[in-house]
Amino acid sequence: MKIRTESVQVRCDKLQSPMIPRNRLRVWFVRVCLSIVLWTCLAQLVTLSELWHSHFISGITSRIYHTTLHPLEAENGVVQAPPPFTPPRKYTSNGFLRVSCNGGLNQMRAAICDMVTVARLLNLTLVVPELDKKSFWADPSNFEDIFDVRHFMDSLRDEVRIVKRVPKRFLSKNGSSTLDMPPVSWSNEKYYLEQILPLFSKYKVVHFNKTDARLANNGLPLDLQKLRCRVNYQALKFTPEIENLGQKLVQILRDKGPFVALHLRYEMDMLAFSGCTRGCTNEEAEELKQMRYAFPWWREKEIVSEERRSQGLCPLTPEETALILKALAFDRETQIYIASGEIYGGERRLAELRAAFPRIAKKETLLVHDELQQFQNHSSQMAALDFMVSVASNIFIPTYDGNMAKLVEGHRRYSGFEKSILLDRKKLVELIDMHQNGTISWDKFVHAVQRVHEKRMGQPALRRVVVDKPKEEDYFYANPHECF
Repeated sequence: MKIRTESVQVRCDKLQSPMIPRNRLRVWFVRVCLSIVLWTCLAQLVTLSELWHSHFISGITSRIYHTTLHPLEAENGVVQAPPPFTPPRKYTSNGFLRVSCNGGLNQMRAAICDMVTVARLLNLTLVVPELDKKSFWADPSNFEDIFDVRHFMDSLRDEVRIVKRVPKRFLSKNGSSTLDMPPVSWSNEKYYLEQILPLFSKYKVVHFNKTDARLANNGLPLDLQKLRCRVNYQALKFTPEIENLGQKLVQILRDKGPFVALHLRYEMDMLAFSGCTRGCTNEEAEELKQMRYAFPWWREKEIVSEERRSQGLCPLTPEETALILKALAFDRETQIYIASGEIYGGERRLAELRAAFPRIAKKETLLVHDELQQFQNHSSQMAALDFMVSVASNIFIPTYDGNMAKLVEGHRRYSGFEKSILLDRKKLVELIDMHQNGTISWDKFVHAVQRVHEKRMGQPALRRVVVDKPKEEDYFYANPHECF
């Protein structure tokens, strides 16, 4: 009996012994599976973290841009991220449109908006625009040095196909021909459909060598007008380097309180172009005249400065500007950012303005040299910084209605009709002369200046239309009311 029991026990042990490694294998297998699951979860978390971080950083950049130019706000006031890019529009391209923009930054900016609209209208493929390098400023910047080219291409892909260059098979060295031409100024939809589109049946590439004011202010279909706005306010985004530094300028100014952006267009090129020499020495007046003759495309050569001034066609001088700002009730504590290049005559001409408003600042005084060094000798990039500050300012005041003044005005209207004091120079120089020769007292001068500008603060208004005189109309980009 004892032996039998031991035999049974041995058999049981033999049966159990294979189970021991099998159990261990099962435990090992479970552990491996858990490890795989845990590592997979960890990898997913890392990926999500990276994606979140990427969206967070791009969200900051987006907020910088949209806070400065056009806030995308929900009803609760929270800034929203821009919507994702829509799928590309599918269409058969009629050819390639090359454009060479002429002028300064804001003239080129408006031209880019127009050329995207033309490409969309004619079902063309747009080549990334070429920027002017031969103007007075001789800025070597390319499109991608000023604007975020990838954002530009992607954000408009549901409207128009944009490429960085013409494919090699369409180049002249490969037997293809390109037509170079300037389109007619202030042209409407009919002109482009009837006069320009047929050219692409013969030339697969058409090059517009001038693009300033080549699209009408008025009389265009609503969808084309809205596309111009979409390009201007959403697709044309400055490079991260420009945006970051521009936002830093805005923050420095805001930390010190509300500020006025004064676009003091008293620069050498403007004075030479307009022939305005009030306050200049005889030597300076001669220097400006010589510059005017040096540029053959500046058609007017012999200009009477005082006559031009009386017509309101001269930028206000720094001294006149100081007088007007005081009449508009700005006091010595007003923080003023001068958005401009080098003032002609330097500190000598700024002395009276600085004495009246000591809290004057410029980008050169707010930033250290190293921060601005990368933008030196690149006037368009420097102008982009001034543009951002001007759009973000509490009040914007241009002393001349050039392209920057008009586009900033339009941005501020689009951003909720932020205050822009649009000076009536013709009336102002008349009042200034009357006050300085003793015809009217200071109190009457102040009352008259303020009354003249009651309805010139950038309030909502329809553009002025002048049939057959597009140059006398209100400029589309100063007041794109179809887009509000």
